Amino acid sequence: MLTKKFTKADIIDALYEKTGMNRTEIHGALDFFIDEMKEALIRRQVIELRGFGTFEVKTRKARPRARNPRTGENIVIHSHGAVVFRSGRELKQAVWALNDDGKK
Repeated sequence: MLTKKFTKADIIDALYEKTGMNRTEIHGALDFFIDEMKEALIRRQVIELRGFGTFEVKTRKARPRARNPRTGENIVIHSHGAVVFRSGRELKQAVWALNDDGKK
């Protein structure tokens, strides 16, 4: 299933059409929102957006014996943080009935 990506520019355009706000102001507010989310995750805070989902950082364990699938080389992977997203109930319900062609 090929779908077009919904980019930051698309979000700005959609907000502009729905609100009539200045594109520059929307862009600034969106940048601020994303920066605040990044900073909260770096501080290991859980971000909960009701109806949408939850973002949090989980620690992945180290793997002393891993293999690079491209080169076959043995490598060591140290423990590291990874962002995890869990969708909220409303989002789950909204996408549940979608089929492969993106229609309900």
